[in-house]
Amino acid sequence: MKSLQKGKMWLFAVGQLGWAILSGLISNWLVYFYQPDETAVAAGQKLLLPQGLVILGIFTVIGGVTALGRVFDAVTDPWIASLSDKCTSKNGRRIPFLKWASLPLAIATVLVFCAPVPKVSSLNAVWVFVFVMLYYLCITAYCTPYAALIPELGHDQKERLNISTAISLTFIVGTAFAYAAPVVWGLFEDSLGRMAAMRLTFAIFAAVAFICMMVPVFAIREKDYVNSTPAKGTALSSLIKTFRNRDFRVFVGSDILYWIALTMFQTGLPFFVTSLLCLKESMSTVYFVAMTALSLVFYVPINMLARKIGKKKIVFTAFLLFALSYLYTSFLGNAIPISPVVQGFVLVVAAAIPMAVFGILPQAMVADVAESDAYQTGENREGMFYAARTFAFKLGQSVAMLLFTAIAASSGNGALAYRQIAGTASVFCLLGGVVLLCYNEKKVTEHLR
Repeated sequence: MKSLQKGKMWLFAVGQLGWAILSGLISNWLVYFYQPDETAVAAGQKLLLPQGLVILGIFTVIGGVTALGRVFDAVTDPWIASLSDKCTSKNGRRIPFLKWASLPLAIATVLVFCAPVPKVSSLNAVWVFVFVMLYYLCITAYCTPYAALIPELGHDQKERLNISTAISLTFIVGTAFAYAAPVVWGLFEDSLGRMAAMRLTFAIFAAVAFICMMVPVFAIREKDYVNSTPAKGTALSSLIKTFRNRDFRVFVGSDILYWIALTMFQTGLPFFVTSLLCLKESMSTVYFVAMTALSLVFYVPINMLARKIGKKKIVFTAFLLFALSYLYTSFLGNAIPISPVVQGFVLVVAAAIPMAVFGILPQAMVADVAESDAYQTGENREGMFYAARTFAFKLGQSVAMLLFTAIAASSGNGALAYRQIAGTASVFCLLGGVVLLCYNEKKVTEHLR
């Protein structure tokens, strides 16, 4: 089997850039679009869904829809993983899924934001629900096989870590690109109005994302790099075998807590900027891009350090740094005696290192566990390991969306709510670090090359 050269590795990573853009649009702007704060409404954003705690008196409409979407996504992950693991296509087990999922994913992402009635309507709620479900099905069909290629294309720990570093870079660049949406829709607002400008921006971004997602399809001949036997058995039996791995269960438990915290923080960033710092929404783009650029400085040192001292110690430290960053966020505004702009840049500096760590190492840790398990059991279930991970963390994202929208609505979408959200995220990060202490990295890596 060929080794993946650097040029091919980066072409593979471009696929992650594409789906990260689409994921960023949903993660960063869906709640902001359908549950806007006073600043957004004053700028011309219309209310399209019923607001407040209208589902069982506990959840908002958009909170319930996004949470159900992630649950649906989590449930379909093992199914897609099983189909991919058992695929017998002449083009490989993974690439065919990337090819056929790309265009529906891009289209579904745009349609999520195109609720048809220009006022508050139950029809809009149905529309959003349908296309959110379609979005999650399509992103699962792309991302689960894509992630399964990491341990397959990387033939040793060094190669897997390099691939994880590359796709982490393209992921955060894609997410930062999605955060730039306000800059782009600001160019169209005067001529099209705010709602049309936002939708046009999302369509442009989706077109770019589609092109990026198709790059690995044409650039990577999977059979040249991967020699694996299609798995047998049902999705359920494969999932059960995967979760029998004790260290994988520990990793997943820690990962769930991380994703609850991160999802609450990412969803809240535009609100932290407008409601706590009282700055323009476009500053969320500035801060996230700055955070991304600064985190890149640490990519090479983290990659090198992980080879020397292992991944666990670095990820645990990152949990603590993120917890402190989120706690600091809860005090943004008048409680800190420096200018709001500077407060935002302090957060950028504080979060850059853990952002880099979590961008690189968790993917590599899953690859290590999958390879270790294959060595011990003789079964190649890389797709199911990544599906099981996403199955779990998407349940965590569901919890995060319910918590975020419920806390925000219960406090009138005001500053106090966003402080509570940031503080809650900090607590979840601390818990994630505690759980990670039980991960036996030495046992996982002792048989790996």
